[in-house]
Amino acid sequence: MNPVEILEERSHGKASEVYINVKFTYGSDVYDWDVPIVYRRTGLDLSEKSKEEIKAYLSQVYEMCNPKHWVAYRSEQKAYWANKSAAVTKPFFDVLVSDFNWKSAESDFPANNNPARRIQDLKDQGYTIATRTKMWDEKLKKNCTHLMLLPIPRGGATGYESWSPKLKDRIITLLNGIDVYENRKIKKDHLIIDHKFPEIRWDTSTLRDNLENLTDEEILHDFQLIDNQRNQQKREVCRNCFQTDERGSPYGIEFFYAGEKNWESSIPKQGKKAEAGCVGCGWYDLAEWRQALQKRIRKL
Repeated sequence: MNPVEILEERSHGKASEVYINVKFTYGSDVYDWDVPIVYRRTGLDLSEKSKEEIKAYLSQVYEMCNPKHWVAYRSEQKAYWANKSAAVTKPFFDVLVSDFNWKSAESDFPANNNPARRIQDLKDQGYTIATRTKMWDEKLKKNCTHLMLLPIPRGGATGYESWSPKLKDRIITLLNGIDVYENRKIKKDHLIIDHKFPEIRWDTSTLRDNLENLTDEEILHDFQLIDNQRNQQKREVCRNCFQTDERGSPYGIEFFYAGEKNWESSIPKQGKKAEAGCVGCGWYDLAEWRQALQKRIRKL
């Protein structure tokens, strides 16, 4: 039996989310889950990926969701909530995390005058929550919206490289917790680790099997920290560049510390060698771009 059975694609139009309905089999246990391929709150968008890439992503999520990891996952979330004041929202999380199954929005959650806000709060904190707007509620004997929490790290699965909580803390510490777009230190819960080299230009040779042994030099070269809003903005800029060969301009400033506005035609559009075409763009390395721009201004 195939442990990852792909059934169909589902859309949640109101939230601009797209899912792949799957059956994940672990031994004798089978889970009917919806795995996102477009999920804007974590900046995930695999809508333009090939079937092979989608399958690779689902295999990654399958391993993340393995019940053998649930004890550790719940322990990590317990530590996370211990440092938060969220008496209204946490009971909703407790329902979702209880068994990672579908929960009725009308009959399974605590009474609340704005339950949609509570779910949005959880999504804003990086949790991946799937939605089905028409699903049978046995208690109410009718179809209604159901929700399900996927046991994957807060911030979501990218479909490519992922990191453990320990490595994430190491990366954020090494980068001093600086949001490079704002150029200031912010709370780590609001930071997303951004690959400087955008994933839309990756191919199968780009993905590394294990990130845990990265050197400090590799981390400084490969990553920067931004918030979720800028992460989504960068994805759109990089997608436009990939489609039009026109590189991005942070803050609307058309300055490039290497190369020109248009993608160099001699550089391949995908694969490891494509990274050379990103160098010089502000979105690729905002800190380097800012320093180069400041040097240029001083010479005026």
